[in-house]
Amino acid sequence: MKILIADDDPVIRKQLELSLSKNGYEVIQCKNGLEGLEIAKSIDSPSLMLFDWSMPGLTGLELCKQIRTFKREPEPYILLLTSKNDTNDVIEGLDSGANDYITKPFYPHELQARLKIGLKSIKLQLELIKARNMLAIEANHDYLTGILNRRAVMKAFELEIERYKRDDKSSSLALFDLDFFKKVNDTYGHVVGDEVLCEITKKTSSVLRPYDSFGRYGGEEFLLILPDCNEEETYIICERIRKLIYDSKINTSVGLISVSISVGACVFSSNKNCSIEELVKIADDNLYEAKEQGRNCVRFSKF
Repeated sequence: MKILIADDDPVIRKQLELSLSKNGYEVIQCKNGLEGLEIAKSIDSPSLMLFDWSMPGLTGLELCKQIRTFKREPEPYILLLTSKNDTNDVIEGLDSGANDYITKPFYPHELQARLKIGLKSIKLQLELIKARNMLAIEANHDYLTGILNRRAVMKAFELEIERYKRDDKSSSLALFDLDFFKKVNDTYGHVVGDEVLCEITKKTSSVLRPYDSFGRYGGEEFLLILPDCNEEETYIICERIRKLIYDSKINTSVGLISVSISVGACVFSSNKNCSIEELVKIADDNLYEAKEQGRNCVRFSKF
């Protein structure tokens, strides 16, 4: 574990280095608060910090206050090293952003005990951040396939609508679903049906551009947002996905299964006002037409 120490007294710095290194810490030393601030600004700065209260240029209190403005995650755990032990001084130090303090002369065992508290605090923060990120992922992604869920992909569509209006370009929306998917579930069971959905998701994702958005719209239906695509480009991408799924059988726990998709797309340009509902309805109508005309095909129109 790295720890940043800032103290203008070379003797104290040496004592701290010896004590901390002996207990497995990687010590980064600074001779004053200004040096400490520069290191604290770096992306990979230590999460544990120990500052002397009184330093030239920038005091430990001032250093704490500046570091707290960085809004890092996890927040660094900061100890102040000081000869002050008056209650008002302690309150001032904690109000500046320090988590704890230790008085001079320091005792190595006390220092280690307080640092252990800091390590527990950092570990707890990391666990909370991980849990928060997981919740964010779950809130925006489909539980089965891992792609965007309906709410998130529609939000991405809203953002694309706003962008294309500003940039004066064409974009497109495509809906596709599996042909005769009920038959897959009835024949092989819903577990295999889920495997088919996941494999189709992987295949589709493999041919999309980094800036395309792809989400599960509902059941076996998926939605694609294709920025900066005209009619020809939209057809090429949709046909590529359709052909990939049809030509390569889906690997499942019961063996290879042949499936196909029908695709309905809508190309829209910035010179027309349109709502999200209108564009989805057009794509959905084209999807219905694709199914009416024999399935396993692409139908699109321009709005």
